Amino acid sequence: EVQLVESGGGLVQAGGSLRLSCAASGFTFDDYAIGWFRQAPGKEREGVSCISRSDGSTYYADSVKGRFTISRDNAKNTVYLQMNSLKPEDTAVYYCAAEATPGGSCPYSLDSWMPYEIDYWGKGTLVTVSS
Repeated sequence: EVQLVESGGGLVQAGGSLRLSCAASGFTFDDYAIGWFRQAPGKEREGVSCISRSDGSTYYADSVKGRFTISRDNAKNTVYLQMNSLKPEDTAVYYCAAEATPGGSCPYSLDSWMPYEIDYWGKGTLVTVSS
């Protein structure tokens, strides 16, 4: 059974930090680009960050560049999202996502990473940033 299990969400004040984790099982982790989407109330789901298996390249949405850092531990089949300097506009449900791609490579731009391309989703974890 394929599973992506997120953890680490919660309530934090603006300027604070959180670290999300995504533990993957049931599929060949190395063959997938792994990353995070988020969906705020009343808004569409958007790509936040992605990390390539092939060379470890990382990609970020413009709105989180310089504040969020994605990493992956292939031995543990786990991906992390370190979120610093959080803002109220970061409030959303954050979803771990996996897409089968050649070499587990991410799209060139997060703007072109569409939800319909994702093969597996986690159930999501809520991040709430208070002002």
